[in-house]
Amino acid sequence: MISRCKTTFTRLILVSTVIATSSACTSLTDKNEASTKTKQLAKTLSKPPSSFGDTLSINPMAAVFYNPDSVQREKIKAANTKEIFESMSHEFFFQMNNAKLLIRRDWPEIKIIECSQARYLLFEKKDGTSKCIDLNTRDDMSGIILFDGQKDPEFADMMNIDTDLGFYFKN
Repeated sequence: MISRCKTTFTRLILVSTVIATSSACTSLTDKNEASTKTKQLAKTLSKPPSSFGDTLSINPMAAVFYNPDSVQREKIKAANTKEIFESMSHEFFFQMNNAKLLIRRDWPEIKIIECSQARYLLFEKKDGTSKCIDLNTRDDMSGIILFDGQKDPEFADMMNIDTDLGFYFKN
């Protein structure tokens, strides 16, 4: 049994070494292609401004799911390759659906609000103060903002939505 484990371990080390060595030996062409792809991805980081100037008012206990409006979406699509745009759209779609399912299942008291046709989000706190967020200042195409009515609204990490919900709403 021990010799089989050593053999398996040795094979694992050998495979890891081969992979590491082959990836370290990239040609200049590969580096240029990688640089071009990085520049293409950088286009994604500059979201075009909203074609709306409206303000959406949000009252306590809400999770706001924001997405680009149709004009923004077309500009983002035009600024990226088809593959990059489809990948981003697919990723955001499934992350948001997962977040909505978790909220409905584990946090039913939290209102889910969809926003794609407002530039400003006005979060009205229970103490009468408010906090305004201009979505044009956000470079991400889509996202989630949590709001409990007492603390300032907080952008959530869609990959860790279950953890973020607990940290924000329980603390």
